[in-house]
Amino acid sequence: MLAWDTLAGQCAQCQNCPLAQTRTHVVFGDGRQDAQVLFVGEGPGEQEDLQGRPFVGAAGQLLDEMLALVGLHRTENFYIANVVKCRPPRNRDPQAGEMAACMGYLWQQMALLQPKVVVCLGRIAANQLIHDNYKITQEHGQWVERNGVFFTAIYHPAALLRDPSKKPDTFADLRAIRDKVRQVCTRTQLLSPFTPPAGS
Repeated sequence: MLAWDTLAGQCAQCQNCPLAQTRTHVVFGDGRQDAQVLFVGEGPGEQEDLQGRPFVGAAGQLLDEMLALVGLHRTENFYIANVVKCRPPRNRDPQAGEMAACMGYLWQQMALLQPKVVVCLGRIAANQLIHDNYKITQEHGQWVERNGVFFTAIYHPAALLRDPSKKPDTFADLRAIRDKVRQVCTRTQLLSPFTPPAGS
């Protein structure tokens, strides 16, 4: 198994699909490399491409705020990555060939992490990690267990920006995620919603 630095270096040099020709930065992932909780989105947007970090734009800021309410913070107790590591042009959905070319990096990240809880952010990530006909409006918040790893999906934070009426469902899902983390993630310390993480 590759070490984190080796895997990140290989990903940074990747030319496996045409997205390599239009990217500013590869967006490998962010958070604790010993985390038991993994969040997975579909792909970087404009700000992520410019900064080289996942979920740093408006949707990412909303996600961080929501997760803080249930004691989760990327510098403290989870890792976050995407199905594809380079931004699709005009933020379109990643194409099948692009995802196929990139999924190996995510599988290797998961092998290094060995997470106990995996949360898909939106339908596209759920299609790749849960099942290929995932319907986010019907199945969000449901749990699937495979070999001791618990998978679920919530609405992508960009969808919440477009349609705030989905927020109550998402907060209910996040509370269930918090409860699942408490149940199965023996090394994960949830923060108080009112205590900022160290260094913030």
